This record gives sequence, C-alpha cells and structure tokens, in this order.
Amino acid sequence: MNPKADARRRSLLALGARAGMRLVRTLLVLLGILLLVFVVVRAVPGDPAVSILGEQAPQEDLDRLRHEMGLDRPIVEQLGAYVGQGVDGSLGRPWSRQRPGITVSDLVLDALPFTFELALAAVLIAALLALPLGLLCALRRNRPVDHVALAVTLVGVAMPGFWLGPLLIHALCVRLHLLPDPGSGVLGLQSLVLPAFILGLALSAKLTRMVRTSVLDVLEQPYVLAARARGIPQHSVLLRHVLRNALIPVVTVLGLQFAALLSGAIVTEKVFARPGLGTLLLEGIAVRDYAIVQGTTLVIGFVYVAVNLVVDLLYLAIDPRLAQGRGPSA
Repeated sequence: MNPKADARRRSLLALGARAGMRLVRTLLVLLGILLLVFVVVRAVPGDPAVSILGEQAPQEDLDRLRHEMGLDRPIVEQLGAYVGQGVDGSLGRPWSRQRPGITVSDLVLDALPFTFELALAAVLIAALLALPLGLLCALRRNRPVDHVALAVTLVGVAMPGFWLGPLLIHALCVRLHLLPDPGSGVLGLQSLVLPAFILGLALSAKLTRMVRTSVLDVLEQPYVLAARARGIPQHSVLLRHVLRNALIPVVTVLGLQFAALLSGAIVTEKVFARPGLGTLLLEGIAVRDYAIVQGTTLVIGFVYVAVNLVVDLLYLAIDPRLAQGRGPSA
C-alpha cells in the first residue's frame, strides 16, 4: 500500500473519530441545557399566572390559566410536554402574546435576524480593528506604539457597554444628531452602527492582545527564522508563514465570540431598544412567560453549542494533526 495514501486514510479516520466524539458531547450538552432551563425557570419564585393576569385577577381565572399553561400537571408531564415542543419545533405557545396560531418559534425566527446582524457586524468591526493593530504591536514589540495600543486595549476591556452605550447615545444622537435616537423606531444600517461599534470595540480590545501574542509566538518559530535567514522578503514571510499559522487560533476565538455575541447581546439590545433574542428573553422574564423564556434560552444555548461545534470541526479540518493529538502544524 502507498505510504502516503495509508497515512491520509489514518488521518481521515482519526479526524472522523474525533469529530464523532465532539458531536456526541455536543448532544449531551444540549440535553443538559434543556433540563437546566426547565429546572431553573420553575425554581424562580412567583406565580406566572399572577404575573400575566395581575394580582387582582379572580381566582377562577388564575386557575384556568394555570390549567391552560399546564402548570397544574405533574412535573414529569410538564417536562415531557416541554421536550415534545422542542422536538416538534414549536417551542410552545406564548401566553403573554395571545395571537391565533403563534408559537415561540415564530417569535424567535422574527427576532433572530436582528441579533444575527448585530453579532456579525460586531465581529467584523472587531476583526478590522484588532487584526492590523495586533500585527503592528507584534512587529513593534516594546516600542511606544506597542505600549500605547496595549493601554488602549486595556481601557476597552475595562469599559462596560452599559456605560459607554448611553454616553455615545447622548453625544451622537441627542447632542450632535448624527445617528437616529434608539427610541425613534428607525431600523437598518443607521441604527446598527452604534450598538455594533460598542460590542465590536470591547471584542477588538481582547482580540488585539491575542493577535499580538499569537504573532509573537509564530515569529519565534524555527521555520520563520529559517525563512528570514534564506533572504525571503519580510512581507512574504509575514503572509506565507506568520499570518497563516498565527490566525488559526484567532479565527477559532472569533467563531466562539460570534456565538457569545449571539447569546450575550441582551444588555446592548436593551440599551439601544433593538428587537432581538435578548429583548424577547427579557420580555418573557418580565411577565414570567415560561414558554418564551424556555424557548428563547434553549435556542440561545443551541446556537452557542452549534457554533462551537462548527468551529471545532473547522479547526480539525484546517489542521488535521489536532485529530491525532498533536500540536498545530508549522
């Protein structure tokens, strides 16, 4: 048998085995998320029927709503119904939004594009800021530009979005009228710029440091030193050897941060009065709508785990040595 073909076959088998193991772990994590959401939602003090109808509602109305929501059934039956709603894709029916035929999945599908575009725009802004700045810091290590950039990134990491957001709203929307007020109901690119910049700025501060560290690590590798010793131009060394290997962990982190933004843009959506999964979740929590809280949290968890799985598989595909338990390729 051809040694190269045999090695390629073993590599593909190892890659498939590692991918299968990660897929099984992902399914177990999703099952854990489903059970955890069910338990936590019901562990919160208070009566959902009272939250929806009000404290002055007649007792018979409260009892009828509890029956319609299935809260008077044994906990095992409630769990079975919850799993069934997840399997059929409806995720239940929202009791705080009484519209014929509407399901939680309908509300999630309406809100998901707004959260997706916000997360995607934030990741693009972060990448455009962090990649060149991190590379510049690595190439100018311990020089003034490196120290200044690291100080700026430290401020960016420490600056909370719930403080910076209202500050920029006051400056750019109220005082200068450069962007629409979040309460005006205007959607589109103009309303996306400011919240995406807030999220992207915080992410770029963390990413810049990682790009700098990764590039510095690759610059010290023997194959980079050998390429320089052979007289290969600096730009060719950076493009063919340094960036190619330094960006593998950076791309991985970008994928994971994209998933985190999809699940963690709640505060930003609230500050800027944007529709999205975070706003939908907060509305469900405010009125104790179990169906909305469970369905939205389950979708957020599923998206996060799914993106993590995709990033893991892409990482294995980019560098098959990882499937064999070896380090990144040179």
